[in-house]
Amino acid sequence: MSLLENIRGPRDLKELDGEELTDLAEEIRHFLVHAVARTGGHLGPNLGVVELTIALHRSFDSPSDRILWDTGHQSYVHKLLTGRQDFSKLRGKGGLSGYPSREESEHDVIENSHASTVLGWADGLAKANQILGRWNNHVVAVIGDGALTGGMAWEALNNIAAAKDRPLIIVVNDNERSYAPTIGGLADHLATLRTTDGYERALSWGKNAVQSVPLLGKPLYESLHGAKKGFKDAFAPQGMFEDLGLKYLGPIDGHDIAAVESALRRAKRFHGPVLVHCRTEKGRGYRPALEDEADRFHTVGAMNPLTCEPLAPSAGTSWTSVFGDEMVRIGAERPDVVAITAAMLHPVGLGKFAAAYPDRVWDVGIAEQHGAVSAAGLATGGLHPVLAVYATFLNRAFDQVLMDVALHKCGVTFVLDRAGVTGTDGPSHNGMWDMSILQVVPGLRIAAPRDADQLRAQLREAVAVADAPTVVRFPKENVGEALPAVGRIGGMDVLARPADTDGTDADVLLVAVGAMARVALDAADLLGARGTSCTVVDPRWVKPVDEALPALAARHRMVAVVEDNSRTGGVGWAVAQALRDAEVDLPVRTFGIPEQFLAHAKRSEVLADVGLTPAEIAGRISAALVRNEERNKDEEKEKSTA
Repeated sequence: MSLLENIRGPRDLKELDGEELTDLAEEIRHFLVHAVARTGGHLGPNLGVVELTIALHRSFDSPSDRILWDTGHQSYVHKLLTGRQDFSKLRGKGGLSGYPSREESEHDVIENSHASTVLGWADGLAKANQILGRWNNHVVAVIGDGALTGGMAWEALNNIAAAKDRPLIIVVNDNERSYAPTIGGLADHLATLRTTDGYERALSWGKNAVQSVPLLGKPLYESLHGAKKGFKDAFAPQGMFEDLGLKYLGPIDGHDIAAVESALRRAKRFHGPVLVHCRTEKGRGYRPALEDEADRFHTVGAMNPLTCEPLAPSAGTSWTSVFGDEMVRIGAERPDVVAITAAMLHPVGLGKFAAAYPDRVWDVGIAEQHGAVSAAGLATGGLHPVLAVYATFLNRAFDQVLMDVALHKCGVTFVLDRAGVTGTDGPSHNGMWDMSILQVVPGLRIAAPRDADQLRAQLREAVAVADAPTVVRFPKENVGEALPAVGRIGGMDVLARPADTDGTDADVLLVAVGAMARVALDAADLLGARGTSCTVVDPRWVKPVDEALPALAARHRMVAVVEDNSRTGGVGWAVAQALRDAEVDLPVRTFGIPEQFLAHAKRSEVLADVGLTPAEIAGRISAALVRNEERNKDEEKEKSTA
């Protein structure tokens, strides 16, 4: 039996010697490469934290000591060492989440995989320990893989540093080589001195003694203090953190288990906030990852671990690539169009734009709020910025969209990739709230293209708007076949209508939102086979509701809206409100996502679980029509007998 198979929990690590720990690290890397290759997932970040995670669990007693991960995609090794070694369904239905999950283990604290939040969590947990007298419990926040670029992290650091007597350990997983390493006995000795109670007491005594010298005391102390700080800064890059008030240890070789353990032991002995700076190598131990210049195999699909070829060839063109190619064409035609991304240049499809126009694209890091405000400034300065982010991450910048972009009538286009159900990344990554949240923003317009042709057309329509924010959203999947319109009513495309009519008189008006158009068309076919006639329209721009929709709806018995967004406050809500405002008294059925956090699974599986399939939609519409018919008969009967 391998060493890894014998690890059932963190306690088992403490029985291993140095040679066994080295062997265990190699076993874990071999396991990760082959397990993640079968399912897909975050590979590079986890290969880089193997020794660091081992050292953490040997140095602390989870779960009484709280170990928090930011971002959570670097927690695979943590899962392995806390008894979760079945990766056969990683990120799949019924399998392990790709992020920490409280449902899986008592060792997982934070489920949210949105970056830069861990230090705020740690601050709150450390305060709770202090208030409740849990002096023996430690809080350890592991932050890295870009998460320190987020403003929330620095807000938390400012608060953490203000409490000199509140124990909290911050482990910076520095895998981007942003600091020059300081190694050797002197650096280790200085780090040890800085985090011992004796050193702090000596400093306090020295400060009082020197300052008490008549006349020369204060100038002498300031000179000595400056010399001491300059001496330290010459040997270790702790200045920025110590200026905040944090004790600093490092840089430490994050792949040296003994060195990391030594630093963590020193941090535990200091009764205040300490930052332990560990340098690691993303993708370590797997040559293909190390040779990947783009992102060190940050995330991979299912692949052959030897050749890195995908196990299943792509079934088509992705929405993201359609957007990326069209942005390059627009950029050639309009030099005022610029692009912004939040640490995801290639995942959101802006890589080609950056290659073609390197001076017109900015990666602001994991800082969506700043990105939105900067976009407002760019627009005010005479440019048209396109800010491309995952739909779930626009939630973080809502105030800026509302108060900076919309209030100032700035022409900014927000492109939301991974809109709707994303599936395998789990509840925090589903882009199911954007059309609800953005409904309340005055002047903002939302486009939901149904196919590649519409994405190209509506992106161009969006960047043509100079006096208001626009949004273009699309899902995480291949774009599929083109769905041509058979007519146009107002600004809406008619996708299907009953035979021998102009599409203005039928039983049901089906409003198909974006990528749900195929589902709506299939539901209409099922209804038609049952004798229920349907008109299917794609509103194209779902906010504001098209002015022609209420009049069209009035020529039907029922309106049904199909969207991959929360049912609360989404397009269905907006359509119902528009009908009420126009005094069109019709039943409206909304088929969307219920108010719940959705478990990780394939997109198709999640849609089926929430009832967004043609058969389910057609069945529920048929049942609703029957109920309405029976209700109308009862009302007529009551009138005739009155």
